[in-house]
Amino acid sequence: MSTLMLVNIPLRTGRGGNNREHWAMAHRRNLQEQEAVAWYLHRASRKPPKPPVDVVLVRITPSAKGVDSDNLVASMKSVRDAVAKWFGVDDADEGAVRYECRQELGAAWGVRIEVHRFRC
Repeated sequence: MSTLMLVNIPLRTGRGGNNREHWAMAHRRNLQEQEAVAWYLHRASRKPPKPPVDVVLVRITPSAKGVDSDNLVASMKSVRDAVAKWFGVDDADEGAVRYECRQELGAAWGVRIEVHRFRC
């Protein structure tokens, strides 16, 4: 797998469907997450690699428990939306960008975005 780009963001994402917060707080948090991701992506490269690409979104957590797979995808929704906007594509268009979510244990909260050449 050929890595085109790797971006590390010091960001603590929500817990997906397990968040217990008022809708206005959730909206504000989602916007803040999207703004942070957009800023780091733009700083890493003003022009994104040309699609088609595979994007791996890694949620880094100091908690050994983490979240289950469905909440992992939900917790990375704002990140995915910001990445799709940066590429200039609809996040549902799997012909241009395919997404995979992972999580791993780390010393501090964060998100890693890996952009790879499209795999067949």
